[in-house]
Amino acid sequence: MAKKTTVPFNGTAEQEAKLYEIIDAHKDDPGALMPVLQQAQEVYGYLPIEVQKMISDKMGIPLEKIYGVVTFYAQFSLYPKGKYNISVCLGTACYVKGSGDIYDKLQEVLKISGGECTADGKFSLEACRCIGACGLAPVLTVNEDVYGRLTVDDVADILAKYE
Repeated sequence: MAKKTTVPFNGTAEQEAKLYEIIDAHKDDPGALMPVLQQAQEVYGYLPIEVQKMISDKMGIPLEKIYGVVTFYAQFSLYPKGKYNISVCLGTACYVKGSGDIYDKLQEVLKISGGECTADGKFSLEACRCIGACGLAPVLTVNEDVYGRLTVDDVADILAKYE
């Protein structure tokens, strides 16, 4: 498996203090790992191994268990999101109309795979299933902006809007 491209972890002292506050608030709760992970992701935006290690050390939970939970649930991300998060719908209507090719083109142009973030932190790319805009298929979003009735040729112009 290829190593995912990511920006280096650069958590702040304020984020770490907030994480430890969250852990302390849940220290007496059995089964507190899920809410701690959810809140940690809110603080950092994702759950890199450095954050998982802090949680492991502070909660006394093996790192392997934490990693297992983080990688099992789709709500958690091991990788940061870019300033502009691109999500390509690969639901049936969009896929039939070419969204797979658009997704492939974005991976090629951005030089990242799905789930990754560009080294400069500007773009991240992910696939999603049906966003409810089937009449506009194929569709992608950039943060809250929705683009529909796309072709592969539209990719460069869309990315240019965010340069």
